[in-house]
Amino acid sequence: MSTLALAFDLGGTELRGALVERSGDVVARVSEATLAGAGSEAVIGQIITLADKLLKEHPQARVVGIGACAPGPLDPKAGIVIGPPTLAGWHNVPMIDILSRQFGLPVRLENDANAAALGEWRFGAGRGAASMVFVTVSTGIGGGVIADGHIYHGRRGLAAEIGHMTITGEGDRCFCGNVGCFEAVASGTALGRQATRLTAPGDGSLLRRLSNNGDVSARHVVEAARTGDATARQLVEAEAKWLGIGFTNLLHLYSPEVIVMGGGLANGFDLLAPGIRATIEGRAMQAYCDVPIVPAELGDRAGLVGAASLILWEGEPGTALAMVQDEETKNGAGGASGSSQSDRA
Repeated sequence: MSTLALAFDLGGTELRGALVERSGDVVARVSEATLAGAGSEAVIGQIITLADKLLKEHPQARVVGIGACAPGPLDPKAGIVIGPPTLAGWHNVPMIDILSRQFGLPVRLENDANAAALGEWRFGAGRGAASMVFVTVSTGIGGGVIADGHIYHGRRGLAAEIGHMTITGEGDRCFCGNVGCFEAVASGTALGRQATRLTAPGDGSLLRRLSNNGDVSARHVVEAARTGDATARQLVEAEAKWLGIGFTNLLHLYSPEVIVMGGGLANGFDLLAPGIRATIEGRAMQAYCDVPIVPAELGDRAGLVGAASLILWEGEPGTALAMVQDEETKNGAGGASGSSQSDRA
């Protein structure tokens, strides 16, 4: 069997694990609901259990390391998950140290959006580009930036919090506490919230029928828009405008060769693309207007294959600037499980 990496994509809802080849092919995959409210020890216990399951089911696998991605903020160089808002009880958790000691393998850690960006850049819609901005539009809005062949990390790996650009002075308050964040007005959650406000249970609207008279989701909006529903079409038009404004800012900031849009709302990319493009052409400086905006190709595999590439492509473009660790972290291996991470935080 070819050389493989164990890969983990830790989300607030789902934890995914996989064995991944250097080609980006996923050999085996497992997942389960994340114990998001149970604290870091419980979730890291889940990672260890899934890793053991994959290794036992594939005893001939030549696993050379573990690549993991998690919600930010996190510090990929130090290997510390600082305090993601979607995971309760996480505070400066030394994830690399814990997993390397548990398995005796090299471990690399990356922000989940950066890992997905790496996956799309190496194996998906960004192949061949020297620079790329990846934007995931789902429950929130996240992103990753490839600049001159490397992930752009900024101080402590905290760069490219795309969802928290301020793009308006109005609207709902973002979970971060600010008003006008890109995420607060253009995420899938925001689209569903707006659709719910425009309709009412039992009003006979297609949106409420699709949602069984509950809250309307972005998926319902896209589904209704595909049938030509007027309200859904208006919502999609407004969503495309907000995305276009945000993407225009990203074009001006990073001047990428391509913007790749992923996340759940990318399922409606064909409906959104004309409005996104029209907004960019109306707002961006002319030199930026020819940059392609394309849908992601890898779906929910992007984070897994991107995380795996931190191990399998280490030292090559995309990872060399970020994955330098202290020798102590590199050499920490064997012995104890990750059951007492708090005393190493």
